Amino acid sequence: MTLANLLSESQIIPEMASTERWEAIRELVDCLVDAGKIEKADLEDVLQSIRQREETMSTGIGFGIAIPHASSAKVTDVVAAFGRSTSGIPFDSLDGEPVNFIVLFVVPKDQFQTHLRTLAAIAKFLNDRTVREELTKSPTPQDILQVFENRSARV
Repeated sequence: MTLANLLSESQIIPEMASTERWEAIRELVDCLVDAGKIEKADLEDVLQSIRQREETMSTGIGFGIAIPHASSAKVTDVVAAFGRSTSGIPFDSLDGEPVNFIVLFVVPKDQFQTHLRTLAAIAKFLNDRTVREELTKSPTPQDILQVFENRSARV
């Protein structure tokens, strides 16, 4: 499986409306509900799992990247959403800078290896400056998905 396999156009927000961390996380989880990847009834449970993880340490890893994530019994497969903010969202990042690219993902409970592999693949993918430049220039969900399809490695 590649990172591109985790996304569809409906799971990509080319310009996030959110202006702060928790609002951005909610926007991406709402996106997953709207895309049919998370049941509406499970929304609060999934948000709580992500919030608990995020409160231990921010997932803003620097270079304008955040990767909020959690494991949850409410999903049976890895689900992910991508959001971009051209103005940047304060995320309590390790480097203190706002984030422009957010990949939120949720893995099924007790799939620790899958969780680590997914996190590592996303971090490696977004740490590539060329990828970030291409994502910045991609105006539509289709264009953003194309960057993931052309550049992402296996998870």
